[in-house]
Amino acid sequence: MRNTSLNLVFILLTLSLYTSCKTEVDRESYSEAEIAAESKKVNDFFQKSFDYQLSISPEFQTRQGIKTDYGKLNDNTPEAAERELELDKKELAWLTDSVNVAALSKNALLSYKLYKQKKENNIADYKYRLYNYPVNQMYGAHSGKPAFMINMHRIDSVADAEAYISRLHEFNRFFPQTVENLKAREAIGVVPPKFIYDKVIEGSENILIGQPFDASDKQSTLLKDFMKKVNTLDIDATTKSKLETQANEALLTSVKPAYEALITFMKEQKERATTDDGAWKFPDGDAFYNNALNRTTTTSLTADEIHEIGLREVARIHEEMEAIKNEVEFEGTLQDFFQFMRTNEQFYYSADQAGKDAYLKKAVLLIDSMKTRLDEIFITKPKADIIVKAVEPFREKAAGKAFYNRPAADGSRPGIYYANLYDMESMPSYQMEALAYHEGIPGHHMQLAIQQELEEVPMFRKFGGYTAYTEGWGLYSEFIPKEMGFYTDPYSDFGRLAMELWRACRLVVDTGIHAKKWTREEGIKYYTENTPNAALDAIKMVERHIVMPSQATAYKIGMLKILELRKKAKNALGDNFDIREFHEVVLSQGAIPLNVLEDFVDEYIAANS
Repeated sequence: MRNTSLNLVFILLTLSLYTSCKTEVDRESYSEAEIAAESKKVNDFFQKSFDYQLSISPEFQTRQGIKTDYGKLNDNTPEAAERELELDKKELAWLTDSVNVAALSKNALLSYKLYKQKKENNIADYKYRLYNYPVNQMYGAHSGKPAFMINMHRIDSVADAEAYISRLHEFNRFFPQTVENLKAREAIGVVPPKFIYDKVIEGSENILIGQPFDASDKQSTLLKDFMKKVNTLDIDATTKSKLETQANEALLTSVKPAYEALITFMKEQKERATTDDGAWKFPDGDAFYNNALNRTTTTSLTADEIHEIGLREVARIHEEMEAIKNEVEFEGTLQDFFQFMRTNEQFYYSADQAGKDAYLKKAVLLIDSMKTRLDEIFITKPKADIIVKAVEPFREKAAGKAFYNRPAADGSRPGIYYANLYDMESMPSYQMEALAYHEGIPGHHMQLAIQQELEEVPMFRKFGGYTAYTEGWGLYSEFIPKEMGFYTDPYSDFGRLAMELWRACRLVVDTGIHAKKWTREEGIKYYTENTPNAALDAIKMVERHIVMPSQATAYKIGMLKILELRKKAKNALGDNFDIREFHEVVLSQGAIPLNVLEDFVDEYIAANS
């Protein structure tokens, strides 16, 4: 048996470092005091920068459990974007001119390089700042602001309730800014494809249903949330009534006109929209998409290379699925098996409330079961807890099938695994394990909560991210339980493969739409022919590709890199390889680019060889 304590010393020493033969600096010329002083200077700069970013973002403050500027929403103007650019330039100049890189500790050097690269990328990408759709079926003010109020704005006092009302009034500032931003994009040829409009309009109109917007006997989404929170306060009935009156006034005089202005514009712009879907339609669209792939994957892989990786992975996973089909003695083709998995009632909860409650209960049990096994594969575990919730009715129709919200840094709010139960036929029981592991434990909750809880790293690293790393870990976390003896039901293991297959198809379809001019319909057809997922899954996924170019390529590229590095470490270390230590290497620096992660793994190998 190996000396685990000694190896942990090695790994902790190793993880404090970031070295590269191309960028190694000479610290031997400096004393420990000089290195400590220069490192403190740069870390103080990072903290000052983070504090400033926090100070100008009321919504970020709220997400961190801070109640400063509690009655405000963010600035959404082009002037705010210009100020961000000037700040990026100013900070990059300071990093370049005022830091003695050779005198930084290795941990401070990693932070320096990551932050400097971030600023360089921000400046380079400013020309693409309008290459997105501020409102769409996935995100935007129309759905994001109500979700923010419901999930993030706590009411612990009358002052908090008054701040909530103030934020409702802020809708009528934020939404007109959003409309102006949509107009600015249209002026340069960035217009959403036609399918987006009805979804945004319907989602917006949903917010204006119920009291005080109509004579319904039900409260509107925001009024219901407000009164539910106010009714928990220990205050007299007169004060509650006054707050309700003020909230109704804000909803009628600010929220309603804000949504109506957005709806009117979307209806007008819809008449000018086309069915062209890919980023290729933008000015210099090919350059934009290649840049997006670079940022998303933190690699230099081209669209063609990513497309081919996807095709190979789809073929490999199909072979593994064939093996499971044979194991369960299903007679027919793989396509027949897909149809069986889509339609057989044994794999689906009922669509009534009882079925939805049963789904959530099982999801909690899956996560609780995994909690009991974490010591087998992890050294560090998150302090924050995780809960499971259904996506709220007002946004469930347009939202993805599942997602995760990180916990508040102050511990006031746990991490949340959201399951979308709008269409129970899109949430088969055989995918439940993989979905819970990805969004919850050991997936996003494990990675993001630990990242927030890291000590002696700048705040920008606690709350920043690299999609390929974060989503790569999420997808890798679907696979880890297989090695631990989970997925005992072959159908559940098929579900795991179905989830991985889905991510492999993403490589094919994302590049197909944005680089090869596939249509929305061609993308949907690829998914329905190559996966067992419901047709609604395919539609939602393709529409997500369209509004978020490159984002969906992160999962499989990141997972493949983590597996490649794990295999590299295992081959190099043999019996000295410890999966717990490997995971400590991967998680203990927070989100980092994949090439930087490889440097850490190489150091881990060198320290333990």
